[in-house]
Amino acid sequence: MPHRSPSPFFQIPSILPDFIAQNRSRTYGAGLDPFAYERVTGGLTDLLDWPAAFMDAARGHLADAARYASARGADRSAGEAFRTAARWFHCAVLLPHPDRALTADAAAQADAAMGRALALLEPDAVRVEDESYAGWLRGAGHAAQGVVVVIPGLDSSKEEFHDLTEALLARGTAVFTMDGPGQGVRAATTTVTADYERVVGRVVDALHERLGPVPVGVVGLSLGGYYAAWSAAHEPRIRAAATVSGPYRITGWDDTVPFVRETLAQRAGSEGAARDFLARVDLRGVASRITVPVLVVDGADDVIPGVCNGARLAADAPAGAYLSVPGGDHLLGNVRDAWLGRLADWCATALRG
Repeated sequence: MPHRSPSPFFQIPSILPDFIAQNRSRTYGAGLDPFAYERVTGGLTDLLDWPAAFMDAARGHLADAARYASARGADRSAGEAFRTAARWFHCAVLLPHPDRALTADAAAQADAAMGRALALLEPDAVRVEDESYAGWLRGAGHAAQGVVVVIPGLDSSKEEFHDLTEALLARGTAVFTMDGPGQGVRAATTTVTADYERVVGRVVDALHERLGPVPVGVVGLSLGGYYAAWSAAHEPRIRAAATVSGPYRITGWDDTVPFVRETLAQRAGSEGAARDFLARVDLRGVASRITVPVLVVDGADDVIPGVCNGARLAADAPAGAYLSVPGGDHLLGNVRDAWLGRLADWCATALRG
């Protein structure tokens, strides 16, 4: 398929095998079958073909879902196939591809497939959205025990963090998985905002309107960790916050890697807007204002140029706790058993007081 001239990110030597390796544990954590991941990525000769290859894999699962849906008594299998398709469509957009229409289509199809999955697997799931965010409220019957808002990062979405959502639901909390400005299905119509507490405030408004004044916590992953911490410092209705691979601050535009710069420029709308946004990603002087319990989870091997990890956040927050997981990479997809259950237990306990 034709492409526009590749940007500096796509011209990095060995970018294809490096990108495949860097996203291996992340895609496994998002629920992709590891053998299928190897088959799909093993057929690539150009990183620019990544979205098309992953969307083709997703369509295969949509075809499976259609076959199951036509069979008597196979609704669960159909729902699981739709859910798998949503994961593949989401993972199609993990890079700053020049064809923004293609990636917007993949995000929209991920959203649609997840909606069809939940209609079959969890018919009590509720869509909650406005012009700036969209998401699914799941397990609302347990909302009196608390609702955890799962906040994605720079290039992630509500279709990615299934294992975290399932762990929280299994511990008796409700969960709201969301796309905010510049994220997931909202990336085509909005741009990223550093004032994420305004978005979280609207989410809390909607949850309280629907459920009453239930306790609300936030868990943010990658850049979403900054959003979660910032929101906990500014939105007084947040009862607890946790971060996973979240930045304490970013030292400067020129310190970051091409992937971050190009992705952020797309999600912010321009390089200038991206530079302004990046300068705001700084919790110095803010973390000390977070009075609620905070759990910070980092992978010990997660080192990204220009990014200061969450240790300072845990130290500055009056009720902060820090978990550094040996061997953990970014998002800790390679060591999920060492932190996922602990974080879910912590969230459930914190929301229950």
